[in-house]
Amino acid sequence: MREENSSKIRLAIFASGSGSNAEAIVAHFKNHPTIKVEMIVTNRERAGVIDRAKRLGIPYTLIPKSTFDNKDAVLKVLEEANIDWIILAGWLLLIPTYLVQSFPDRIINIHPALLPKFGGKGMYGMHVHQAVVDAQESESGITIHLVNERFDDGRILAQYKFPLPANATAEDVEAGVRQLEISNYAAEIEKSVL
Repeated sequence: MREENSSKIRLAIFASGSGSNAEAIVAHFKNHPTIKVEMIVTNRERAGVIDRAKRLGIPYTLIPKSTFDNKDAVLKVLEEANIDWIILAGWLLLIPTYLVQSFPDRIINIHPALLPKFGGKGMYGMHVHQAVVDAQESESGITIHLVNERFDDGRILAQYKFPLPANATAEDVEAGVRQLEISNYAAEIEKSVL
């Protein structure tokens, strides 16, 4: 843990979608003595997270998929903001090796299922929830994990579960997952970065 008088731990939130998880994280750390959300990074120019960033007063940067392979450009953005940790909150691109190497064990992701089930390429959003329903699972939940060079493969930090009724729909699963995400992700980030 850093000493009280040293600079804050700076987070960059990477988000591709509406940004509901990003907003919950920003709210959690708003007046935190040690941790600050420094910026939001998105790869989509019409992502809802941009409107949230503007409303919340958090600087945001657009790094389109075509630029994301440019190691120097991406690292420059993060270095200029003195980023210590990267937090994925609905980020849909595979994190490139150069970022994993530049932030070893300092990139955290949340996955909307209980890994190792229902992970990997293409397993996001309603695709995951429908797969859970199709497999007739008795429970679902979230997995918070470190990021490596493969989708949903890093060391698991925490999992939270909830039971599913036999007639659950993908929308039911999504609602339960969303509740767990908003309730638990920021607190697990806090435990991990301190």
